[in-house]
Amino acid sequence: MKRVLILGSTGSIGVNALNVIRDLPDKFSVEGLTTNSKIELLEEQIKEFKPNFVSVKDESKAKELSKKLNGSIEILAGEEGILQAASRANYDILIGAMVGFSGLIPTIEAIKRGKRIALANKETLVVAGEIVTRLVAENNAEIIPVDSEHSAIYQCLVGENLKEVEKIILTASGGPFLNKDKSFFENATVDEALNHPNWKMGSKITIDSATMMNKGLEVIEAHWLFGLPAEKIEVVIHPQSIIHSMVQFVDGSIKAQLGLPDMKLPIQYALSFPERFENRFQRTDLPLINSFSFFEPDFDKFECLDLAYQVLKKGGNSPCILNAANEIAVEKFLRKEIKFSDISKLNRQALEKIEFNSNPNFEQIVEYDRKTRDYIKSLVL
Repeated sequence: MKRVLILGSTGSIGVNALNVIRDLPDKFSVEGLTTNSKIELLEEQIKEFKPNFVSVKDESKAKELSKKLNGSIEILAGEEGILQAASRANYDILIGAMVGFSGLIPTIEAIKRGKRIALANKETLVVAGEIVTRLVAENNAEIIPVDSEHSAIYQCLVGENLKEVEKIILTASGGPFLNKDKSFFENATVDEALNHPNWKMGSKITIDSATMMNKGLEVIEAHWLFGLPAEKIEVVIHPQSIIHSMVQFVDGSIKAQLGLPDMKLPIQYALSFPERFENRFQRTDLPLINSFSFFEPDFDKFECLDLAYQVLKKGGNSPCILNAANEIAVEKFLRKEIKFSDISKLNRQALEKIEFNSNPNFEQIVEYDRKTRDYIKSLVL
């Protein structure tokens, strides 16, 4: 029986993780849950999964929940509460499902305690990949990726020699604007950008899919997960989202991992590895799918993907700057303060404006993140 702590239990990854745990009661139990502010859903999760503690980032919501539950469970509050949750010893696996930079510090706390990290928070490796990978090695911790693409690569590499990998191929759906001209971006609405054809995800990651920034962040994450340079990480558009990613080896052979677009599968794999547990998930019916298609992404149209490759090659604090700028730009777009086309413009502007540091330490990364966010927030378009 493995005890699981879920950071971000009320988001799409967290909810799917609990769906997995629900069906495997003899394998996993819930040690703790955290949310930003969705205490109504958290209360339902508490009643069903009976964690030993929960944490609510919004302190006013934490007080509200505490009154409702009248001391029946330990409730931590604020950012400090999230850190306290990750710093505890009495869990085996941390599911890192918080969105954005906010997931970095608690994930590092879990790494320092030698935990298995089922990592859905790609920003952890994007902004501090060198530091995180060093800490994983020093503390005998373990990162198993939850992103469907990185989970696919991870599965394809089991039993293989990394030296024999010619390249990895990350597949991308292309998002809701795959078949739109670049000129469409000037007037694209929030609702249109949130209308993903294949996946049901949170707002931020769905907008990132529409700009293909999500795939760009995955390229950077793949570099740190698998130790490969940008030249060996390829992106191909695969609109059906059935082949989740592939590995090509030096002899020209390709291994691929297939499955329906359902996050429960990579979540369960990250929890159960190196075993595979039976489940009742819907199976892939290849004759029903009928055909697969692939083509190259348009780097001129999807500028955010191009920017991600640029910052990966440049290194230093540039991935941190790109991530921070993008998080604020997406927030502005969701609030209808900027155009969809402005997201890539603000990202590029931040990279030009914020000073470059080739070898930042952790404290400097935190400061560059803050400085970039403040800069993008200050801009009025």
